[in-house]
Amino acid sequence: MPVTQQGTGRAMTPPELDLRRKLEGRLLGLRVNRYSWWTHWRELADYILPRRYKWIITPNQMARGSPINQHILDSTGTLAARNLASAMFTGTSDPTRIWFKLKIGHIDSTQTGPVSLWLAECERILLLVFQESNFYTSIAVALLDLVIFGTAVVLWYEDFENVLCPYNPCAGEFYLENSSKFQADTLYREFTMTVSQVVQEFGKENCSPAVQALYTQGGASWTRELVVAHAIEPNEGGEYGIPKHFKFREVYWEWGGSASPQGGSSYAPGFLRKKGYHEKPFAAVRWDLVANDAYGRSPAMDALPDIKQLQLEVRRKAQAIDKLVNPPMVADIQLKNQPASLLPGGVTYIAGMLSNARPGFAPVYQVQPPVKEIMEDLNEVRERIKTIFFNNIFQTISQYETRSNVTAAEIDARKAEAFLMIGPVYTRTQKELFSVAIERAFAVAARAGILPPAPQEVAGANMNIEYVSMLEISQNAAKAAQIERTMSTAAQFMGVDPAIADGVDFDYGIAKSSALLNNDPKLIRSPIQLQQIRQQRAQQQAQAQQAEMAEKLAAGAKNLGQASMGSDTALGALVGGRGSGGVAPAAQAQAA
Repeated sequence: MPVTQQGTGRAMTPPELDLRRKLEGRLLGLRVNRYSWWTHWRELADYILPRRYKWIITPNQMARGSPINQHILDSTGTLAARNLASAMFTGTSDPTRIWFKLKIGHIDSTQTGPVSLWLAECERILLLVFQESNFYTSIAVALLDLVIFGTAVVLWYEDFENVLCPYNPCAGEFYLENSSKFQADTLYREFTMTVSQVVQEFGKENCSPAVQALYTQGGASWTRELVVAHAIEPNEGGEYGIPKHFKFREVYWEWGGSASPQGGSSYAPGFLRKKGYHEKPFAAVRWDLVANDAYGRSPAMDALPDIKQLQLEVRRKAQAIDKLVNPPMVADIQLKNQPASLLPGGVTYIAGMLSNARPGFAPVYQVQPPVKEIMEDLNEVRERIKTIFFNNIFQTISQYETRSNVTAAEIDARKAEAFLMIGPVYTRTQKELFSVAIERAFAVAARAGILPPAPQEVAGANMNIEYVSMLEISQNAAKAAQIERTMSTAAQFMGVDPAIADGVDFDYGIAKSSALLNNDPKLIRSPIQLQQIRQQRAQQQAQAQQAEMAEKLAAGAKNLGQASMGSDTALGALVGGRGSGGVAPAAQAQAA
């Protein structure tokens, strides 16, 4: 007997019922597989980043804003993680520079052909899309999650206003599973939404009767929360009503309410939304992997023992200082119920002070805990934590506090060296995060019609992504400086021997230098344009020479016409053929 989907009156088909059972069963299985990572993430969150973790997805928690960082007494671990995440953000996707290039074969956007100009315009549009959306904010959050939890997830949704709208599920919300190629291709998650948000996102007609009733009541009912389940997985075979030309399918459904948020759904087995995607709409990036693990390991996991030691020693140091300032006291039994003063300069008089060779006037107590030694050990632990988070190689400028002659090239070289130290992670981040984001943004922009028409030369060609790293920028700047030095040297020697210019291709040098500096390709004209300009210049020069020669001939004729040669002028003698004797030279030659 078919089941009616809640609120719609539409009968659920057997394949849809089968899909609902498979989704819920798979979510429960993924929860079991994630358990050990889930508990590890909780420790990391307790000591480093409490607000980016969900222990149990429970709706209507009114105390979620209360302080939850009681484990953190020294924030060195948190600050070190932020420094590493910020350095990776600047080095990989700095919004102030071009950090990727599109290539088709050996052609990129730095050249001057029509394909290069098209690639450059596509890059400009994609960077504009990233700037106008919350792309860079989501990347910064994802990199911080990556540094601490070893795994970060970003959802890439199409948006009418900004083309692309990313979301960052936090640790504890999502579940991952790898494909046969050990790449994360399956994402499940649980999260909370208010009644108002559910109706706004999915439509009232797709919600359960309970949610529809709460929405109809209005007022405070709109703020009630429920748990929503979400699944993205490969659309193999095009089953369950998703056409097979979509590579991925996505399903939302109501998972549970406040009574049993983790126990599954008690509603009719309908879906809030079901749709397909041409490309993977999420990115799952891991810091480091072992075997077939779907979740990654992180520097924070390596630093966690040191961070725990730091918190314990800071607590002990505070206790030592407390005992130094206000230590536990012992007193003679005779002082019981007698007035005593522990104020600075206060005096308490007791009997027997001069007995047993004791001084008659002395401090009440003397406690000297080894605070200096404790501080030295604390600093050692702090430095170890910073080293684990690569702060010693990323904080370049702060290492030159005693120097004032540091050059920009030296700083760039230091930054490039830092990225060499995390080369494997940098490569994995490019593949699992940025490539997915750029490909998704390009596809969404192409379907939206905001990309320029592609030249015929790119039909059927594969497009590659090349990332512009800090190391490459510094190396290319050095190469451009060498070209400039060579051309300057040639220009100096041309003053001695102009033939020197024949041995240097200035056109190629200018184009190559501009490409190395990553300038706009429109700055350099194409060879065809150069040929046309030079042909026009040559024609203009030839015309100018002809005009100058005609002017000189006219001036010479005028001078000959004014020069007197007896009874005739020089011009008349030249034109009329008459010499000094009145006989033309031709006639003289014939007479001879």
